[in-house]
Amino acid sequence: MKRTNYSSGALWEGKVGYSRAVRIGDIIEVSGTVATEDDKVVAEGDAYEQTKYILAKIEAALINAGATLHDVVRTRMFVTDISRWEEYGRAHGEFFKAIKPATTMVEVSKLIDPRYLVEIEATAVVNK
Repeated sequence: MKRTNYSSGALWEGKVGYSRAVRIGDIIEVSGTVATEDDKVVAEGDAYEQTKYILAKIEAALINAGATLHDVVRTRMFVTDISRWEEYGRAHGEFFKAIKPATTMVEVSKLIDPRYLVEIEATAVVNK
């Protein structure tokens, strides 16, 4: 099957050696995504806004790879403070309430920058 890598143009993709998304056949994997724009943290301290920003970024990556949020079958949320689950969950629900992918939310000790509160991955399967 053909493999296609999709870049968001982020500086770290080349340095670390990863793609924003990879598509092989009908499967698209979206890399762990944080709330960053032009190497600046977005919505510092706001779990809800960071989650919304990330999910919009994931949606853009999916569209670039020929999919939509409706093709998402799994999300994984890595959060630095699980007690704020309702904030992360509210934003996730705004994007996925009707789609209802399988999901995981797990607390981690830290992310690459302490100002990031959440990192999200997604898996999509395109049946077109």
